[in-house]
Amino acid sequence: MSLDERLERLVERHEALTQSVELMALENRQMAVENKQRDKRMGEIMEGIARLLHVAEIHEQRLEGHDDRLDKLE
Repeated sequence: MSLDERLERLVERHEALTQSVELMALENRQMAVENKQRDKRMGEIMEGIARLLHVAEIHEQRLEGHDDRLDKLE
């Protein structure tokens, strides 16, 4: 194999590696965007759950109040 052929092979490998690295960088950027969107959505879900828990606690207190009044009637 001549020196020119070796250099050509090295150039081809270098180009292939460069393309691979560029693709990996693009995938990482896309994953970062997706993770940010997922984290935002997860935060919204957690806030919704916290609100539902608060409503459930209020209803539980009201039911306990009704139970107390019913017990006093007996």
